[in-house]
Amino acid sequence: MTYVVGVTGGIGSGKTAATNEFERLGIVVVDADKVAREVVEPGSDCLEKIREHFGEAMIQPDGNLNRKALREKVFSDNTEKEWLNKLLHPEIRQKILHQLNHANSDYVILSAPLLLENGLDKYCDRVLVIDAPESLQVQRTTARDDTSEEQVEAILNAQMTRDQRRQTADDIILNDTTLAALHSQVQALHKQYLEAAIAHGG
Repeated sequence: MTYVVGVTGGIGSGKTAATNEFERLGIVVVDADKVAREVVEPGSDCLEKIREHFGEAMIQPDGNLNRKALREKVFSDNTEKEWLNKLLHPEIRQKILHQLNHANSDYVILSAPLLLENGLDKYCDRVLVIDAPESLQVQRTTARDDTSEEQVEAILNAQMTRDQRRQTADDIILNDTTLAALHSQVQALHKQYLEAAIAHGG
């Protein structure tokens, strides 16, 4: 099995900026969010099961999943949320593992906002947390996603706390200044991970 580094961080912490830099350095990034979108693409089993279970309202005219309608449906109903998780999580996990096993770089990054919450860290040799003060997370997210501060606060509250995440991490990048500073921290860790991967025999 290839040496796997899990990368996570709260919303607006700069996780994508960090994984983009790892990619630029030639490392394959398996993105759990992308995989989650792939398993419900038109024609997929999961999408058909969602249609059967929740009805046509969940499918947009172009055949894609109506994410907003589905979110609203399961957000307030735990039974439906459970049903959806039971359907999607095994598929997502299987696809992630397939991509990790077929990655052709010296080590591989598994990027997931809920890496720790969903237990995906058990597939990782190391966990890297991209960390930022909450005030900065809120500022970045409202600027980027055009969402209200209240919405960002709600997302933050649904995720693991900053302290919990830091305690679970093997490595932490504090991303509270410039992009250049973030990149240089990524480059330093990249060297360490290359050495670890060689020692691991990956």
